[in-house]
Amino acid sequence: MFILSIILFVKEGVKINRWNYMEMLEELLLPWASDLFGDEEWCFQQDSDSAHKANEIQDWLSEHCPDCDFITREEWPPNSPDLNSLDYAVWSIMEEKACAKPHKDVESLKRALIKASDEINVLEKIVDNFPKRLKACVEAKGGHFE
Repeated sequence: MFILSIILFVKEGVKINRWNYMEMLEELLLPWASDLFGDEEWCFQQDSDSAHKANEIQDWLSEHCPDCDFITREEWPPNSPDLNSLDYAVWSIMEEKACAKPHKDVESLKRALIKASDEINVLEKIVDNFPKRLKACVEAKGGHFE
């Protein structure tokens, strides 16, 4: 199993909406998935952000990712930080690595975040643990769990 998290910095003041999110998917996700998976089936997970849940995004993923088993908004619990590996594991590791020392400016922080993402080597463990997290979520009836 393989997990990838792409760091994408947007311009200051830009609020991600369904349209620029769709553009990001088209420009980043599709080429990456095509190169990595070819015609093999793969799964795409996103969280409950309003841009991710938008009808246009759900339709776009259905149309443009035929070999992708994306998790639809109906399948994804509305409050799911315990199921999003970025929320329950990756961000804290990134913060620990990238913010170990103060940064003089935003560019320094961006460089540190990119370096930290390149150094993370626990993603396979996180993915392997996912079935246990799913089971715990079901047992908690979608509520919070540790």
